[in-house]
Amino acid sequence: MTKDKILSPFQKFVKLQTSSGILLLATTIIALIWANSAFAESYQDFWQYEIGFTSDSFELKKPLILWVNDGLMAIFFFLIGLEIKRELLIGELNTPKKIMFPLFGAIGGIILPVALFLILNDNPETLKGWGIPMATDIAFALAILKVLGNRVPLSLKIFLTAFAIVDDLAAVLVIAIFYSSSLNFVLLGAALALLVVIYFLSHRGLYFEFLAIVCAFIIWLLFLKAGLHPTLAGILMAFAIPVRQKISTHEFTDQLDSIVAEIKKTTVLQRPVLSTDQLELIDDLEDWSDKYRSPLQHLEHKLHNWVAYVVIPIFALANAGVALTSTGLELNLVWKIMVSLVLGKFIGITGIIFLARKLKIIDVPKDITNKQIVGVSFLAGIGFTMAIFIASLAFSNYPEYIDSAKIGILAGSLLSAIIGFAILRFNTKKGMFNHNPSGQQKPKE
Repeated sequence: MTKDKILSPFQKFVKLQTSSGILLLATTIIALIWANSAFAESYQDFWQYEIGFTSDSFELKKPLILWVNDGLMAIFFFLIGLEIKRELLIGELNTPKKIMFPLFGAIGGIILPVALFLILNDNPETLKGWGIPMATDIAFALAILKVLGNRVPLSLKIFLTAFAIVDDLAAVLVIAIFYSSSLNFVLLGAALALLVVIYFLSHRGLYFEFLAIVCAFIIWLLFLKAGLHPTLAGILMAFAIPVRQKISTHEFTDQLDSIVAEIKKTTVLQRPVLSTDQLELIDDLEDWSDKYRSPLQHLEHKLHNWVAYVVIPIFALANAGVALTSTGLELNLVWKIMVSLVLGKFIGITGIIFLARKLKIIDVPKDITNKQIVGVSFLAGIGFTMAIFIASLAFSNYPEYIDSAKIGILAGSLLSAIIGFAILRFNTKKGMFNHNPSGQQKPKE
């Protein structure tokens, strides 16, 4: 049996995210080189090139960078929504006991960075950037844990993933409430009415993938025109996707046995093509597989590679290109974001977890040490994707601050990554945690 076949679903998720983190780092470097080379002007011109169409009564024309940030990122948020729903229903956040440890970490990792930014801020124009240091970039953070290998337990990776998901949910709510423009309530009402219909159909067990795609596009467009950030359509649509299968495992396996038996009966030795009967049986197998497959897990599985290897790298290429030698940088904003990411996450996460554990509000897994909590709290300061996204919204009316915010995010994330890696690397022995096929880990004796 190959290694891939015995990996747990969570370990496969970690493997995907770490590969994505490496690609994300590569596209970030490319964007920085491009934006600081002799071809810097072409970088700006390319992403500001307008694409779309107009008519007498309707217009949908945007710069390429906004198609990325408003369009492609809606797919990213849709996947985030699917992950949150799955974790709440059947994953690492589905019971109060499971959710308390990462929930307290997330609360500390949200409140302290925001509070620190507000305390340090002395410029009313940069005040709207308070949401920037909130969320953790799970791809980069897990990529670093992957490099550490069996120096860290699987439970630490689960903790990091779980509180990053809670962070993302909080960031989505902040975007919806604080970073949307003036609203057209008629269009917003139409979008919400359509969402109610989709939710009702899902509740009744009626789900059609093509209908969901069409409705998702309409809701995205209505949100865009209503003044609510259109990426929110992605996460709201995700919660309308049912998680339950239409048939039970017992019913599916019975049908599978029946179809396999029929295929064997109709098989002609050495025949290079399938018979008509066999084709019909294969069609039946596909129909039963569709009924057995969870719609939510199916979509999540299909989208993970697209988001990890296409959407997020394109986002990085479009948004990470900052002119590092620019003379118009707001250095105060740069260091405020850096401090909020590095110290805010560290103090917030470790402080609230240690306090909650002392008060016996939470249980920390026995294979996670205090130093590992400190190390992973620094890794939580890697706030690349969501942080840059919020910065582009926060300073949409102050474009001169966007590059400064991006430099602060990049510098803070890099510093957080170095400190977190060093703490985890030099305070845990190699091979301390052994993997086994069930996905559990035991300390090496």
